[in-house]
Parts: sequence; structure tokens; C-alpha cells
Amino acid sequence: MTPTPSPDVIVIGLGAFGSAVACQLAARGARVLGIDRHAPPHDRGSSHGATRITRLAVGEGAQYVPLVQRSHALWRLLEAECGEPLYTATGELVMGPSKGPVQHHGKPDFVRRTIAVAQQHGIAHEVLHAPEVMARFPQFMLRGDELAYYEPAAGVLRPERCIAAQLAVARRHGARLQLNEAVLSIDGKPTGVTVRTDRGTYAAARAVITAGPWLPGLVGGAYARQLRVMRQVLHWFRPTEPALYAPERSPVFIWMHGRSDEDYFYGFPMIDGHGGVKVATEQYADTTTPGSMDRQVSAGEQARMFEAHVAGRLRSVTPEAVHTAACLYTVSSDSGFIVDAHPTQPHVTVVSACSGHGFKHSAGLGEALAQQLMGQAGGVDLGAFSLARFGR
Repeated sequence: MTPTPSPDVIVIGLGAFGSAVACQLAARGARVLGIDRHAPPHDRGSSHGATRITRLAVGEGAQYVPLVQRSHALWRLLEAECGEPLYTATGELVMGPSKGPVQHHGKPDFVRRTIAVAQQHGIAHEVLHAPEVMARFPQFMLRGDELAYYEPAAGVLRPERCIAAQLAVARRHGARLQLNEAVLSIDGKPTGVTVRTDRGTYAAARAVITAGPWLPGLVGGAYARQLRVMRQVLHWFRPTEPALYAPERSPVFIWMHGRSDEDYFYGFPMIDGHGGVKVATEQYADTTTPGSMDRQVSAGEQARMFEAHVAGRLRSVTPEAVHTAACLYTVSSDSGFIVDAHPTQPHVTVVSACSGHGFKHSAGLGEALAQQLMGQAGGVDLGAFSLARFGR
């Protein structure tokens, strides 16, 4: 029997970013071993919930724009290869008070930051005021003093389908994917990497850790100091006029209605089959772990979400929750991505590209990282996501 050759790269965690890295590496001819403690796509981590927002003008910073632009192109290529829709352009509204400080993902004046990024990169958009928004999109009940950014190319990604498609492509190109297998340790040596799991030990030239909320506990050190894992909750509320939220009539939206990072919510048209309008906010006070997180959403949480964010803002949406879910954010101390070689194990690359705004960049980041690892020129520069910015 011919022995199985050692992999070039072991990818640890096969969610949003691990599936993208495995797909892009395998498509370039690398021998890939992918390992995940569950069987992705699954609902144990950060990449579930049927829909994610994608937007080209990224108010979190212009350094993200090349990644999401490339991701949009890659989603279309994946759609053609897998034969099912992954990305639907519904348009997007980013809304907030026209005066006063408004913060989102740690960035002040988020609406104007988004407009500035769009202008800088030539992204098609419109700047709207409250009367124009309500005339065009009557489902939104604004106070009258809001400023809005509208981007027609923004829309909805289907995260579970995206992950499944990338893993299928990785397999077709020879990647070996070992699921329901937990990684226990990673040992980077001068000559390569050894990965120990609950089933065995594997050696490779390199390893990429894309373990999401499991990453701080798995890697420790500077990553445990810079990353927090947060429980977030998703709600689907029943509308009395569902036609208002049809994808051809309703954009995705990010709506800041107060001054803090938590005085906002985001939402989607009715595109995922759950029979409700999906909305969510974010909380940054309470940390958790993947093993201890409460995965049940209480009636009290549903009521608080509706009263604090939805009531008086979304026309026809009722307090009746037809579906709920909980997921995990892995949030860095500056809400930015971390994509860098491990500080003491140079053959190990660590990727924490979440902080609540990651999925839309995952395909492009997977490609850029695969190009970097294989020494191929021309990829997106990932230098802005170095761990060094925290002082290590």
C-alpha cells in the first residue's frame, strides 16, 4: 500500500475562513489536511444563521475593501461551480443620526466613514436623507433627521452554503477533510508543524489556525490577551405585511439610533425561509466560551430586542418571534482582524478575522492567504492585520 503523503498545510477549523483557505490552497495544488471538531457547516460557532450582510464600502476601514471586492468575484465563481446561489444583491442602507457622535465596531461617525470609503474606492452609492429613505423604502420609520448611505451592490450571503461550496471544491482538488476531530495541541518547530488531535498526530510543513471562538483557548498567549469571545443573538420576527420585506423591495440594513456601539441593529429581507424578518444587535459586555455558551434564546431576550430596537422602526413587524439562534463573535481589542505568523512559531499562521464583520471578507482572505503561503505574487496585502500592532 502506498503511504499517504504528508500534507503541505494543515488547516485547523473549517468555518468561514478555514473553508476558504482550504479551498484556495487545494485549488493551487497544495496537499491540504483540514481538521474540524464538528462537521461544518454547523451551528456551534460563528458561521450559521442562514444570512450575512456583504457590503463593498466598509466603514471599519479602507484596508478591508480589496478583500471584499475580491470576495464578491469569488462568490460568483463559486456559484457557477456549485450551481446554487450564494450571494444576492439586495442593496444596503447604513443609517444614523445626521448630527452627534455615532459609533459602530469601534469606529466613530460610521455613516460618513462609509461614504468616504465609497468615494475613495469609486464604489457606486447614493447619499440619502430621511424623507428620501422613507419614500423609497416605506418599511423603515425614521425620526426625520437621519443620514443614510445606499449601496446597490451590497446584499446577502448564505454562510452555510458558502462553507459547503468551498469545502466541496477543496475535496475535488484532493484536500483531506477530517471532521468531528478535536485538535489538542499545535507544536511549531524550525522544520515544520506537529498537530495532535483526539485521534492521532499529524505533521506538515505549515499549519493555519482558523478556529474562530476556539482559537484563544487553543493558541493562548498574545491571542488570548487580545481576543474575547462574545455570545450574540439572532431573532426572526413575524411581519403583518411580508411583501414589504421581500428581497426585491427591502435592502439589508445597519441602523445606528444611539451613541454607543450597542445602540444599533441590523437586518435582512425575508430571504432565508424562516418566515420572519431577521434582526440582531451586538453586545460587548459579557464573555463566554464555546463550551459554556447558552445556546437557548429566552423570551425575555426576544422582548428586549423588540422593544429596544425594532418597535417604532420597522413597519408591520410584530413582537412574535418565529425563530431565534445564538452564535459566537471572536472580538479583537480594536475590532480588527488578526492575520499573522505566530510570534514564536513561524510555520504557524493564525487567523482571527471576525469581530462581527468578517464573513463577507472570507473568500478574498482565503485566496490572499493561500497566495502568500505558496509564495505567489499579486495577492491582497494583509500587512494591516498584523499582530504587531498590539505590541505583542
